[in-house]
Amino acid sequence: MDARIVEFAEVLRQNGVRVSTSEVQDALRATSEVGLQDRNLFRSVLRTTLVKRELDVDTFNRAFEFYFSGAARTFEALDQSLAKQLEEEGYLEGDLLKMVIIQMHQLLPEMSPLAQAVLMGDRARLAQIFRLASLQLDLSRMESPLQAGFFARRMLAAAGADKARSDMKSLEDELRARGLTPEGVEIVSRHVAAAMRQIEDAARQEVKRQAEARIRRRGDSATEKPLHLLTQAEVDQMESAVRTLADKLRSRLIRKQRSHRKGALNVRRTLRRNLPWGGVPMVPQFRTRRPERPELVVLCDVSDSVRQASRMMLLFMHTMQSLFVRVRSFVFVSDVGEVTQYFKDLEVDAAIDMATAGKTVSLSANSNYGRALADFTRDHLGSITRRTTVMVIGDGRNNYNANNAWALKDLRRKAKRLLWICPEERGNWGIGDSEMLTYEKHCHQAVVVTSVSDLARIADQLVPA
Repeated sequence: MDARIVEFAEVLRQNGVRVSTSEVQDALRATSEVGLQDRNLFRSVLRTTLVKRELDVDTFNRAFEFYFSGAARTFEALDQSLAKQLEEEGYLEGDLLKMVIIQMHQLLPEMSPLAQAVLMGDRARLAQIFRLASLQLDLSRMESPLQAGFFARRMLAAAGADKARSDMKSLEDELRARGLTPEGVEIVSRHVAAAMRQIEDAARQEVKRQAEARIRRRGDSATEKPLHLLTQAEVDQMESAVRTLADKLRSRLIRKQRSHRKGALNVRRTLRRNLPWGGVPMVPQFRTRRPERPELVVLCDVSDSVRQASRMMLLFMHTMQSLFVRVRSFVFVSDVGEVTQYFKDLEVDAAIDMATAGKTVSLSANSNYGRALADFTRDHLGSITRRTTVMVIGDGRNNYNANNAWALKDLRRKAKRLLWICPEERGNWGIGDSEMLTYEKHCHQAVVVTSVSDLARIADQLVPA
């Protein structure tokens, strides 16, 4: 527990609370006296020893809840042992079920702690394993929840996930060698695979949970907050702010078009028109300008890590679509799906809900930008013209898949503009599975939008020139 308290003090520092080394020592001595049985007493001791200013109390409370609460709840899906699941579902019974249980108990002592906890459905032990694994990581380097996938993989490795998978494979091989029917082996394999997927999901949830305690908010104003930290009330407030911003830009663009309505000077027409004055250009004549309303194609990542940012950008583009002659909207995680019809047939809020609710693409898959860009280019490159602005919204975190940057190169070659809006700070580009440094090279422009204030600052760059 001493290591946890030391790390918790670092979490407070990252959130702007001044905590000295001597205060951490006081906290360690005090908690050793009161113990961990009484949660409220433990919390009070930490607050007394680590917090000096009244304005830091709210920060302490938030960090404490995230850091010391809910670790076991992360593994709620794993509430039964493998044997209990097989018995209740009735897929295996009699001698076959006994063979699985006996063989599992024979192999358990040789298995890794993680494999043992998974097979026994021991949530408390799983929480302990992942808590120890988190101590092996430098989570202070986490600057954005968008890095959750990278740190989750690191946490799984520290928890012994590779050894656990190997142990599970050995169990299946041993059951097969003992004469369990292929159908029986398949049933066990399916349950084991489901349990490991739940472990992977739990690791991501645990990293996100701890990230919430570590990442400092940028300001009290909702427009300055990172989009992933907004409450539902603040989301509603931001949607109103985004609509207001879009209306301002629309009005500004209309005034700009009116002020530049005249085209270039038409010398021939001017001389002809001014023949009564000896050809002196008293009344200039201009070429007629054909106002160009370009097309817009939006590809928006709707995976969990950027869902909030995606909603804001889809709302912004929907309110701006009157500036474009045609707007086509696509969402992706690994596969790509078109949601243009939602925005044509439904109110904006309902359309965005449908676009981000997994009705078009699977939200359970891991992000795969390379596959999504390649599929979109293969299927829709022919519809991109010199009037088309292509806008990609996402963090560029590709889960170490092939980046397929050639697809962006093809899009840039055919489109009028290729813009990338990234909801992750530029300092995190290229770290872990981020491909943003590569993708940026193939775009006309790549900008960072992590809050509504950022959107307001770069909004002029997103509308037609």
